[in-house]
Amino acid sequence: MAASGSGGSRADNGYGSQQPRRRKGPGALATAYLVLYNVVMTAGWLVIAVGLVRAYLAKGSYHSLYYSIEKPLKFFQTGALLEEYLLIAKYLPGVVPSSVVLTAFQVMSRVFLTWAVTHSVKEVQTEDSVLLFVVAWTITEIIRYSFYTFSLLNHLPYLIKWARYTLFIVLYPMGVSGELLTIYAALPFVRQSGLYSISLPNKYNFSFDYYTFLILVMISYIPIFPQLYFHMLHQRRKVLSHTEEHKKSE
Repeated sequence: MAASGSGGSRADNGYGSQQPRRRKGPGALATAYLVLYNVVMTAGWLVIAVGLVRAYLAKGSYHSLYYSIEKPLKFFQTGALLEEYLLIAKYLPGVVPSSVVLTAFQVMSRVFLTWAVTHSVKEVQTEDSVLLFVVAWTITEIIRYSFYTFSLLNHLPYLIKWARYTLFIVLYPMGVSGELLTIYAALPFVRQSGLYSISLPNKYNFSFDYYTFLILVMISYIPIFPQLYFHMLHQRRKVLSHTEEHKKSE
């Protein structure tokens, strides 16, 4: 989830993670594309981070900073959809260690929150909860894409690896809290406006209540958040313990 991960921090789908059985990685062309993609995404999230800092210094307040980074946030967060298709479905079948379903859910939830909640319900854009998940996503994605870039180049600094598998402990709950609070803040406005809802009767004989759908989205965090979080804790123990053992053997 978003925290994005969500984001918050996404479940580990790092190409450079240690695996019991090593599989053949992407070819030279695919690797070049992946490096370029991750460099661009790292730069993009750095732009968002700089935008937040500059807006804060200019305003002297952390309130309503969303407007200062709205466009790049939409662009680079939506760009993660390209990552999910090209990196997992096409270039890295069988290489990605995490659950593709859980990872895809988290990416989609972030894109959903960006467009279907924060963009669509203008009233929530001034909520402090938006800044909560934006900051969590930004830090997480800078670390994550840097991790991927250096892993692909086979020159991964320990500090980036440590940050990748440690900071999520705080950032992921922070991002998820911001996401849930933002959806909750949107509920009364969605109910009042009937946003995206379809009422009967209509020629398709179909009805849809977006208000109820958002509540179901919030409920879905209950089973999925623990799975993602404990998966990342497991990855942390495995990857960092392996690194420590490797250092001792040198």
